[in-house]
Amino acid sequence: MTSFEGFRCADCGATATGEGATTCPDCNGALDATYDLDELVGGPPADRPGDLLPVAPVGMGEGETPLVEAPRLAEELDVGTLRLKDEGHNPTGSVLDRGMSLVAAAADDADADTLALATTGDAGQSAAAYAARAGLLSRVFVPSRANFINKAMINVHGGDMRVVEGRYGDARETYETEREELPAADAETWFPAGTLESPYRHEGFKPVYYETAAALGTAPDAVVVPVAHGGVVAAIWKAARELERLGVVDARPRVYAAQPDGCAPIVEAVEGGHDPEPWEVPDSTTRTPSTARRRSPSTRVWRSASPAASPSPPPGGSATTANSPPTTPSSSSTPAPATGTPTSSGAG
Repeated sequence: MTSFEGFRCADCGATATGEGATTCPDCNGALDATYDLDELVGGPPADRPGDLLPVAPVGMGEGETPLVEAPRLAEELDVGTLRLKDEGHNPTGSVLDRGMSLVAAAADDADADTLALATTGDAGQSAAAYAARAGLLSRVFVPSRANFINKAMINVHGGDMRVVEGRYGDARETYETEREELPAADAETWFPAGTLESPYRHEGFKPVYYETAAALGTAPDAVVVPVAHGGVVAAIWKAARELERLGVVDARPRVYAAQPDGCAPIVEAVEGGHDPEPWEVPDSTTRTPSTARRRSPSTRVWRSASPAASPSPPPGGSATTANSPPTTPSSSSTPAPATGTPTSSGAG
């Protein structure tokens, strides 16, 4: 059973229904899944995570990853208890497998035959693996600076890989061009598997929090999430709101988005109180392409995570770079207590 109702645009509020919905039909904004939570009040979503997912995942053993206590790290950070959610136990080694399991299922339901995306690497090998599992093709566009292991594993899982000179933005522009011009595009039905190109990928990350709350028997005090595009942190905040609304836990944690100081557009936006903006020269393989400047993916994520449609983080949360301690909006000198603080393998 699922309480899934449909999709709502995080930008303009328009609704979308039907199998295979990807972006808003009115403004091309990011879609967010909605559920009839009244049907599930008091229910155990940790035991039945499918109740709060839009489709049944293409299962390959993802999820139920260990929550590992780290006492020495907790002592070093001066917090009571600290636990790490080890997402490296997923089939291709990252949290992205959770989202791709839903993307592959949605593509199959929509009668698409190919998963396609531009990526810096981890999502590419995940897409190739889950496409193969679902009996689909995969076309993956990666920048030349992507690491060798990612490229090799895309090929191992049967993906058709195009290596593009430059950074992520260059791979993204090639993907946009070739999905219109590549001869195979006329013969194939491509389903977008990239960040926020459909609502399924970030919905698939929510069980990270369901599992954490179930293991602890309560809500953690704080959750620190490594962030790239922001899909994982948005999903965790949404899952925390759902469990509180259902009465499964009686509180929500503070949620912190952590980025390396060499590429921290979300942290910069939170600290400056404005929408995230692309970094022209980040210390990473990523760069938001000029074609996406009308709205950065990070802005869409914050809007999905916080329906107030604000670039601000949700109440009680914040953002931090890797070389600075987390701070709350009310006190910049208070370290974040962390009873049960999961992180994930592979930033999302």
